[in-house]
Amino acid sequence: MPLSSPRKILVVLNGKGGVGKTTTAINLAAAFAEKHSVLLVDADPQGSATWWAGRGDRPMGFDLRQETNPTQLSALRHGGNHALIVIDTPPALASDALAAVIPIADYIILPTPPAPMDLTALIETVRSTVTPKGIAHRVLLTRVDPRSLSEAVEAQNTLRELGIPACNAFIRAYKAHERAALEGLSIMLWHGNNAREAEADYRRVAEEIQHDWQSSG
Repeated sequence: MPLSSPRKILVVLNGKGGVGKTTTAINLAAAFAEKHSVLLVDADPQGSATWWAGRGDRPMGFDLRQETNPTQLSALRHGGNHALIVIDTPPALASDALAAVIPIADYIILPTPPAPMDLTALIETVRSTVTPKGIAHRVLLTRVDPRSLSEAVEAQNTLRELGIPACNAFIRAYKAHERAALEGLSIMLWHGNNAREAEADYRRVAEEIQHDWQSSG
């Protein structure tokens, strides 16, 4: 199923660290790479995505490029033959890298845990950084306790009441994510406890994004 043309640029953004941003970038890139040519750009100086991809001895299915130069990031739409570029951004809203990639984004995913403090900070980020640009976006709830989903449902309702788009799917917190990272694998390739549940979460998110693109394209 085509992504629709021209090339799509998906930016994964949150001004805070520790919210599942790189996990989201890696696993969405892997999910889309099963049917499309995908480039994952690691624009975070911490290089978490590069570290992750470099640990394994199996192909992830997508190409990886580490790039923090704002001029090079601004030019990502031109050149190359990838159908989709996923950009993992630094956890700093004032960064030059973020300023370079937001204007070229077709779609922004904003991962956040559903805890009230995290959600409050994320809502402010959406209002100040994303909404004024008019770029399609969704908040993605991550690190959701699989034993108690009520907090996530409440957070989704809060976002909708505020007019902020949220993914219907959310990412449950499983050790599988950490273990896949340690082995340098996406959750699609990792085998172990809760691997398929964790994989299913990210597949649902990818399907929602694809549906949005097809609806708008």
